[in-house]
Amino acid sequence: EEDLIKAGDIGKVVWCYYNNDPDNGKKYGKLYNWYAVNDPRGLAPYDWHVPSDADWEKLNEYLGGEEIAVPKMKSTSGWKERGKDDTNESGFTALPGGKRDDDGLYSAIGEFGVWGSSTADSATNTWGWCILYFVNDMFISNGNKTYGFSIRCLRD
Repeated sequence: EEDLIKAGDIGKVVWCYYNNDPDNGKKYGKLYNWYAVNDPRGLAPYDWHVPSDADWEKLNEYLGGEEIAVPKMKSTSGWKERGKDDTNESGFTALPGGKRDDDGLYSAIGEFGVWGSSTADSATNTWGWCILYFVNDMFISNGNKTYGFSIRCLRD
């Protein structure tokens, strides 16, 4: 854990499983820092990319706006509570993988998902797109580039 914190602090690529437990990876995937997202070797496979803020905004608009889009994106299982409108109609299958803070603490698995963006907020911060279990809004939040967020790639 200490190595992960140090690596992120000096701008190195880092990924981890929630609570460093590979079983969490089987269900929710890995959490990546901003440096992994923007590494020149490419996190995304060929003909894919990590979405920018503009990509996230287009997705929201395409699915009908935040309050309509979120239920269409949320998996019908894996959340602390399922919303009555959650259908995963879009096939996005949003799962609440939680996040990892820059101090190495993990939080909110089962309660929210935060998907990283390739867009930086500043020299030290990046944007993450959040979905919570108890509301149908997707909102943008900034966090340190060393935070661990889920990643969803888009086909070019």
